[in-house]
Amino acid sequence: MKTSQYKRYTRTRMGNIIYFSVLLALGCFMIIPMVYSIITSLKPLDELMIWPPRFFVKRPNLLNYFVLPTLLSNLNVPLSRYIFNSLFISFVTTFLHIFVASLAAFVLSKTDYKGKKIIFLVVQFSLLYNAYTLAIPQYLIFSKLHLINTYLVYILPYLPSSLGVFLIKQYIDDSIPDTLLEAAKIDGAGYFRTYWHIVMPIIKPAWMTLALFAFRDMWGMSPSGTIFNEELKTLPTIMGQVVSGGIARAGNAMAVSVLLMIPPVIVYLITQSNVIETMSSAGIKD
Repeated sequence: MKTSQYKRYTRTRMGNIIYFSVLLALGCFMIIPMVYSIITSLKPLDELMIWPPRFFVKRPNLLNYFVLPTLLSNLNVPLSRYIFNSLFISFVTTFLHIFVASLAAFVLSKTDYKGKKIIFLVVQFSLLYNAYTLAIPQYLIFSKLHLINTYLVYILPYLPSSLGVFLIKQYIDDSIPDTLLEAAKIDGAGYFRTYWHIVMPIIKPAWMTLALFAFRDMWGMSPSGTIFNEELKTLPTIMGQVVSGGIARAGNAMAVSVLLMIPPVIVYLITQSNVIETMSSAGIKD
């Protein structure tokens, strides 16, 4: 075959410049809300009231952050309790979320039984449903089981994860050959030992990606209509009271937003390489 018959699929230098310029422009556009939140949280009150509003701050200070303890000092429940609730719910639910999703994905991917394809089809169809459509059925179930005003209201709805099962199953299909599991079986390893000691270390990028999504959702969790006890409410719930203070507290509201942004950003920085690896491989078949 002649060389001229081959097609060139690589980009030219100018194509690379255009490609990365577009990506850079889109990236800068996407971080504008985050940058605006940080800048606004540093504005003094007189710069918040100015018209027309300015994007940048002329005299930055940390007063909006220092005032937060004073605004929250009259709470009936200590602020530390809200922080504990958010951390406890976020970490426990994230762990159980990954555990349940990875177990289900392992069974759907590497075991052979009747109806497996139908079950996975149901999992795929459940991705079409928005969580808000399940709010009323969930409330009725929690009410019948007497789970209102308990931590289980936060945790139980997030244990079944269609996205997690789908994501991890596709990763297992691509990354773990059946011969590896057969070798483990010959060595005397049972299903759970194979899952915990062989499968979980290999699929670390997948469950780290799921950990990012789960922690992000749970950290911002603020259930309405299921938690009435003030001692069980989370940090975003009480911080929402600061945000609702009007334009005079716009700087404080942005300071709250920045503080609530920090834990998910830290989790993302820890898991970002795993997210990229998962998204580049899961769901891609030869």
